Amino acid sequence: MIRRVLAQCTVSDLARAEAWYAALFDRGPDARPMPGLLEWHLGDTFGLQVWSEPARAGQSTVVLDETDLDAAAAHATKAGATHDGPQPGGGARILPLTDPDGNRVVFIGK
Repeated sequence: MIRRVLAQCTVSDLARAEAWYAALFDRGPDARPMPGLLEWHLGDTFGLQVWSEPARAGQSTVVLDETDLDAAAAHATKAGATHDGPQPGGGARILPLTDPDGNRVVFIGK
């Protein structure tokens, strides 16, 4: 039985990615299970892995459902992530962000 889901973003520079995601999530990684891998446990059953694999970097997309998209946009700005603010998309609103490698991190919500 599947008990947990971990989305993954593949990056070229793990230290740079750690700084970006730590600012976005307002905390450092929860785990470093092996060299080249960082994990943020965003809930009991879900999270995000950031994996160093330069040849595949920048090809990932993760979607995170946020309870307060306006607050997420304000926090992303404070964290240094550039964006155009929440936009309509798919019957909800979305906040598309791009990490330093070009991976898409999309927050969805109301």
